[in-house]
Amino acid sequence: EVQLVESGGGLAQTGGSLRLSCLVSGFPSDQYVVGWFRQAKYRGREAISCLSLRDGSTYYDRSVKDRFTISADIAKNMIYLQMDNLKPEDTALYFCAADGVYLTAKAMAATPVGTIDHWGQGVQVTVSA
Repeated sequence: EVQLVESGGGLAQTGGSLRLSCLVSGFPSDQYVVGWFRQAKYRGREAISCLSLRDGSTYYDRSVKDRFTISADIAKNMIYLQMDNLKPEDTALYFCAADGVYLTAKAMAATPVGTIDHWGQGVQVTVSA
């Protein structure tokens, strides 16, 4: 059974940093694309960063590019999202996701979220002004 468990959310000030972690289990990690998605109040869930463990490609939404960094530690079964220079508009519920269908990070980001197979439970990130 595939499981994803996020941690590391919380409260930060504008300009501050947080690191989200996602412990993954139940699948061969080099065969998946993983990603971080977020859902702000009154908005749909959107892809903000993805990483293909198959070809090494990455994807960043323009709203987080140059501020957020996605990475993986395969030996520890961990996926990370380092979030720097946080802004109030980054406030949202953040989800870790994984799927074995895609080859590239961009492909996962372009896919409707309802078709992605595996999700974590989500962690709240709140950035104060």
